[in-house]
Order: sequence, then structure tokens, then C-alpha cells
Amino acid sequence: MRIARFTTGGDPRFALVEGAPGDEELVVIAGDPIFTPVQATGERVPLADEGVRLLAPVIPRSKIVGVGRNYAEHAAEHGVEVPTSPLLFLKPNTAVIGPDDPIVLPDWSQQVEHEAELAVVIGKVTKDVSPEHALEKVFGFTVANDVTARDIQRTDSQWARAKGFDSSCPLGPWIVPGLDVDDLAVSARVNGETRQSGRTSQMVFDVAYLVSYVSEVFTLLPGDVILTGTPAGVGPLNHRDVVEVEIEEIGVLRNPVLRR
Repeated sequence: MRIARFTTGGDPRFALVEGAPGDEELVVIAGDPIFTPVQATGERVPLADEGVRLLAPVIPRSKIVGVGRNYAEHAAEHGVEVPTSPLLFLKPNTAVIGPDDPIVLPDWSQQVEHEAELAVVIGKVTKDVSPEHALEKVFGFTVANDVTARDIQRTDSQWARAKGFDSSCPLGPWIVPGLDVDDLAVSARVNGETRQSGRTSQMVFDVAYLVSYVSEVFTLLPGDVILTGTPAGVGPLNHRDVVEVEIEEIGVLRNPVLRR
């Protein structure tokens, strides 16, 4: 099952996504599926129809929790050690954009980079959950790009500016509940050229452990998002680039890059 959030010009709505790539159809559902059972309204909308636009599949109600250096090779490419426990940071929900929305390069940074990541969408209020029960609290999974102002990350003592600016958290194209994410391919392409290629099995801390660990620090609310770290190969984004992040069995998240 794939769950999308979309608009045809009015208020955002949710839908199940059916069909093969390039021929998808949106089966409109009532309400927000994080909070209400999935119930089809009977309306079906071809995704390719004019005026149909996919939105970020979730706007976190309280927070996005990022995990740094969760792939050993990514830590190595920056010359830092793998942390002994998850390294956490926060992004505001104003950082979120959806598929095909532009990543806007801030004028105060000259080195903005892509980071392909698996994103975990929380489905239930979660506090101090054990790793054994952590996945019971997960609504589903989507694709994320943890866009980072790398030069600012190096100069600032905290990562709020480098990781939290507007448009620094593309999410999409939809959420996939019930997915086994232990060993999925994660990749990033810029202008069609592969930059990152890894697998979720290379994570230092797996998804269940991360949900458990984060829940010891923050109460997780339905709709909150955890970004699980990025494989090696991060690289620069420049004006007029197109970046695509793909995760096996979920889909492709595409965004153009602009400097205004």
C-alpha cells in the first residue's frame, strides 16, 4: 500500500496510490490515515491529470529528528568517527517540501549538499518504547533528502542553520506502511548521474533502535519524522540541478534546485 497527499488546487487530500510507474491512479480516501481508518470515497484521480500535484506526504506536527553519521562510510568521508550512540539533531517542519518543489539555496551558504535518507513516519504517541516494540509505533516509511549547508555545518557549533533552513527537507513521493526496511537500496542522482548508492543494512543503528533511542529523549507524536542517516557519496547542489533520491520499494523523490 502507498499513501499520498495531493491537491488539485483546493485543500490537501489523501489517497491510496495504485498502478505502475507512469500510470498511477489516486484512490481518494477520507480524512488523515494517520488518525482515521482508511476508507475510500469512491473518487479516483489519474496522477497524470493536469492540475494534480503531489505534496509532501506528511507535515510533521511537532518535529523532524535527524540522525547524523549513521553510515560508517559517510562518517569516514568527512574524517569523523562513527558515534557510539545516535547523534541527533532537529529540523523544523517549515523545512519540509514535497515532490518537484524547489530546493532553494540560501544566499549565506556556498556549499549545499544532498543526503539521501530513509524517513520513518511515526503513527502513535511514543515514549520510552523498547526496540522490540518500536516498529509497532511506526505508521510507514518515505524518502527524504536531508539537504545540508556543509560550509555552515563546519563553522557553526550547532547544526540548526545548516540543517534547518527552508526547503532543506524534501519528503515524498508517498508513504509505504508495513515495509521491511532492513535491506533496501538507497541512492541519489544529480542530473541523472549517480552520486550515492548504499543499503539500509549498512546503518550503524537500525530503525527499531533509532525509534527506541529517540523516544527516550523526545515524546514522539503521530506524524513526526525520523531521518535515519545517509550513505557515502554526498555532494554539491547547484542552481538548476535536478536531484533525485530513490529508495527501493518506495519510489523516487525529485526536486529542482534554485538560487534566487
